[in-house]
Amino acid sequence: MGGKCTKRYTEEFKRDAIALVDSSGRTVTAIARELGISSESLRGWYRRAKAARAKAARGELTSAEREELRRLRRENREQQQTIEILKAATAFFVKENDR
Repeated sequence: MGGKCTKRYTEEFKRDAIALVDSSGRTVTAIARELGISSESLRGWYRRAKAARAKAARGELTSAEREELRRLRRENREQQQTIEILKAATAFFVKENDR
């Protein structure tokens, strides 16, 4: 039994393939065949891109935006903790200097 070999494609390649589907007027299957990729892969990329565009049109966040928001909130929380520690350390050293 052979193992399943999964190819990885760059985001740029996926975007270009989706743009080709949008602009060419040809079927997903025809374009996938031309690019030498699975039509199911291209169809999945196209559906996800279409759903993301619909969410963006409704003002919803994309998955990349949600991830960035999570990252920024985590960073903000860490920075707030650092500020609190520095405030406490400053207060401690001010007291020590006043002695």
